Amino acid sequence: MTLPRCTWVPPNDPLYCNYHDTEWGVPEYDPRALWEKLVLDGMQAGLSWITILRKRDSIREAFDGFDPVKVAAYGEADMERLLGNPGIIRSRLKCKAAIDGARIYLDMAENGEDFATYMWNFVDGKPIQNTWTSISDVPAKTELSETIARDLKKRGFKFCGPVIVYAFMQAVGMVNDHTTDCHCYERIKAMG
Repeated sequence: MTLPRCTWVPPNDPLYCNYHDTEWGVPEYDPRALWEKLVLDGMQAGLSWITILRKRDSIREAFDGFDPVKVAAYGEADMERLLGNPGIIRSRLKCKAAIDGARIYLDMAENGEDFATYMWNFVDGKPIQNTWTSISDVPAKTELSETIARDLKKRGFKFCGPVIVYAFMQAVGMVNDHTTDCHCYERIKAMG
């Protein structure tokens, strides 16, 4: 028997089902993991999430496990290495955004600002619990994602518009956007 899932999940794709069932919407409080997810969501711009999901391991490897200290130190040779890697999204702008984002992340930390605290403060430290009954009810962006996107851009982050930021918020559990008929809804709600 197939578990009831959010209807955006292709039921015959084990990678997508596993991502939905074990990661999507689970509150993430690790600052490095949050930054990685923001980078991955930015890399999705103009692409489908399944493309990123299928390349995620290669992207992690290419970006040194998203170690911000290592990524922030990347130079032109690293950029050329990235652009020559067929296992990742080979966009100079997206790779540069990841490198610049690592530098911003480290600047924030150096100034005593934890990236996880920064992100979770937008929702007062706890997930927003939505009660969508249909995927058609779920917004692509919200006023809050617009506010967060503006703040991220002001800090210098790129590929973080309000739609990308809302997808990020959903993925890292800042909002519970599993539909109420999904088998994950109550479990994710209990984590909030």
